[in-house]
Order: sequence, then structure tokens, then C-alpha cells
Amino acid sequence: MNKPVTEAVVESSLYDTDFFEWTQYVGEGLRQGRLSEADLEHVAEEIVDMGKRDRRELRSRMIVFLMHLMKWAAQPERREGSTWKATIDEQRDQIDGILGDSPSLRRFLIGEMPTILSRAALKASGETGLPVNTFTRPHAFQGKGPQIDQLLSFGWYPETMDDLFLLTQ
Repeated sequence: MNKPVTEAVVESSLYDTDFFEWTQYVGEGLRQGRLSEADLEHVAEEIVDMGKRDRRELRSRMIVFLMHLMKWAAQPERREGSTWKATIDEQRDQIDGILGDSPSLRRFLIGEMPTILSRAALKASGETGLPVNTFTRPHAFQGKGPQIDQLLSFGWYPETMDDLFLLTQ
């Protein structure tokens, strides 16, 4: 005799075979107040992963943002006709949205700034052919929160690399 398929088996099976369908099924179950104990582990795993995804996105957008600010500051003669300003504005907007949705990521961002600046400098160097030290300064960004507000201020563009690094020291 065949055993009936339980909700836990359906949820677990969907999780492995059709993630989107699993999200819809579990979401509806949560709204109706039913969730099998067997799937709580997957739900918890997904919630943790959502936070990791947001951190990765923030880090990635900050690297792109700072790389373009660095190129803008280091090569004023190449600003006209470039897409740097549009990229800077778009990244600012997206970063603002991420921090608006998850203000606690600000602490993460402050702690990651030395690494983010270093990666942005490497990328800027690779794209421009300029030496990496063009885009770095000793002791850049000492983990002070207000500097992030200044960097992310809409309409602010550094005229020189010193302008950029004055904010990060």
C-alpha cells in the first residue's frame, strides 16, 4: 500500500527541484499558518542567505561606484562623453535603496571599506592602465560613518583624487 505524500515531503522535494514553486508553496503555507517542521531548516537557510545576498550586492555596487569615482577624479580629460557619471548616479541610487531597506548594512559597509577601496583601485587601474597607486592612499577610510554619507551624496563628484580621499581619511 502506498503511503500518502506528506506536506513536508512535497516542500522538501520542491525545494530541491523547483525553488520558485517551493517559495510560492511555503509562502502560502506561512500565510495560512501551516508550515511543516521538516522544512523550517530550509526556510531558516534561505533567510540567512537573503542577508548574505544583500551584503554581496552592496559590496559589489560599492566597488563599481568607487571605481567610477576614481576614474572620474583621476582622468578629468576623459569625463566628457564617458558613461562614468551615469554609472556613478545609478550605483548611488541602488546603494541608497539597499541601505534604506536594510540600515544595519551600514555597519557592514563601514567595516568593509578598506577592502572595497582596494578592489575598486585594482579595477580602476585595470580599466585605465594607470598604476594602482594612482587610486590608493595610505590609511584611506578609517571606518568613520559620516564619510559614507558624503560619498553617497547625490550630485557630489570629486574633482581630484585628493577630493575623494579627503573623504576617506
